[in-house]
Amino acid sequence: MQNYFFRLVTALGLALFCALAVFTVAGTASEPQGSGQYDAHDFSGVWMLTEGTNAFSGWGPDTRPPLTAQAEEIMSGRIPPRSVDYPHLSNDPEYQCNPAGFPKLFFDAEPTEIMQLEDRLIQVFQWEGRLRYIWLDGRELPSGENLENLGPAWYGHSVGEWEGNTLVVNTTGLEDRAWLDRPGHPKSLRARIEERYTLLDANNLEVLMTLYDPENYTAPWEATRRVFTRQPPENYTFFGWTGIISGVTESICAPMNEVVGYNERFRDPSAPE
Repeated sequence: MQNYFFRLVTALGLALFCALAVFTVAGTASEPQGSGQYDAHDFSGVWMLTEGTNAFSGWGPDTRPPLTAQAEEIMSGRIPPRSVDYPHLSNDPEYQCNPAGFPKLFFDAEPTEIMQLEDRLIQVFQWEGRLRYIWLDGRELPSGENLENLGPAWYGHSVGEWEGNTLVVNTTGLEDRAWLDRPGHPKSLRARIEERYTLLDANNLEVLMTLYDPENYTAPWEATRRVFTRQPPENYTFFGWTGIISGVTESICAPMNEVVGYNERFRDPSAPE
């Protein structure tokens, strides 16, 4: 009887130990990224620019190749916001309620959400409440007559593919009326921007960009390296409402509320600091 009782207790103890071990492993697997375990191909989440210059500082001011004659003429007519006392005196199209365009919007100090599906990656920008599609379905980047037929778009036409753990994205068909950056550098319809996204660890995403635009620059132009950090939910939860599009503020220029919103906060010279 004693041997039977001893074996029963031992068996129950072993079963309990195994159950606890399974529970512990399952709990670890379901923890949010940051525990050291992460999928290098999973960029989903809300991101903020934490390293590298923002749009005001330009694409890559210390490395710009010489401009072509066409670009010199374009730049001579542009008045960047930081060259005047008040932003509304600039002729940056964004200050007339036009879209910032890509890539300028990407470098604003506002959160960006990334959603991943099997055939595309979707970037959701808080500023403008804007969507950008990056197609991962194997389609070719538009060129030639196909690009001419599609025409320009404020955020271009983008396709991506994986090179190991780096997502390489190419974008063309950019609207040339939108500035490349806030200093006012130009870009053309046939320009191509290559982006390289790589997770440095579970929560830091490196983005490297190169501009190829022989109409405006005499050589490719590498942008300043940027790093974005994945944000915890409490950083984009407002009064119990989670999400980056609505909450404390709606970061969009809308002509109907421009006077009481956008003008007073961003363009009105008399607005308090």
